[in-house]
Amino acid sequence: MELDINTLRSMATVVSFITFIGIIVWAYSRRNAADFEEAANLPFEQD
Repeated sequence: MELDINTLRSMATVVSFITFIGIIVWAYSRRNAADFEEAANLPFEQD
């Protein structure tokens, strides 16, 4: 099997898409919701 530039580009596209989907799933998981809510409120806290 010979890897030409188009095969490498296709593989890079697939890996990038899978990474993107993984980030979306991580960002919208309920397990991280409390941490993100806390981080979102940091600028409004008084010292």
